[in-house]
Formats: sequence, C-alpha cells, structure tokens
Amino acid sequence: MTHAANSPSIPLWQRLFFKVPVVGWVAKDLLFGDKNNVWFALIAFFSLWMSAALTFGLPGLYLPAVALVPVVFLVLLLITKG
Repeated sequence: MTHAANSPSIPLWQRLFFKVPVVGWVAKDLLFGDKNNVWFALIAFFSLWMSAALTFGLPGLYLPAVALVPVVFLVLLLITKG
C-alpha cells in the first residue's frame, strides 16, 4: 500500500521535501497524520528553542526569534492579500 505522501499526485518539490530526514518527517506527519500532531510539533519546537537558550544563553533565545521575522512578514502579507 502506498502512503499518501508518496502518491504521484503530490508535486515533486513536496515529495522531495518529505524526504529530508527530520523536518520532512515532521511535515509529513503533520499533513497526513493525527490532528494532535500539531501540538506535539509545537511542544518539540518550544523545547528545542528553550534548550538552545539554556545551552547558548541569550543568543540562543534571541537568534531564532530574529530568524522568524521574515516568516512573520510573509504571514502578514498572506493575511492581508486574502
């Protein structure tokens, strides 16, 4: 039986993204898995962020937030466009 993520109806870029070891596995599980996986992914992201803050100090806390600024701008543009 083929998995929905391996279906030829999914675009090639998405199938390639799903093959990336950690990020692709999480993305595939979020799209095709249980609905509660969103909460597990958010908890994992927050735990990783706080682990970086404990390991590297303030740069570990601030740099991921600075890196997410373009993502927030993109989301704001998508919200205002639609």
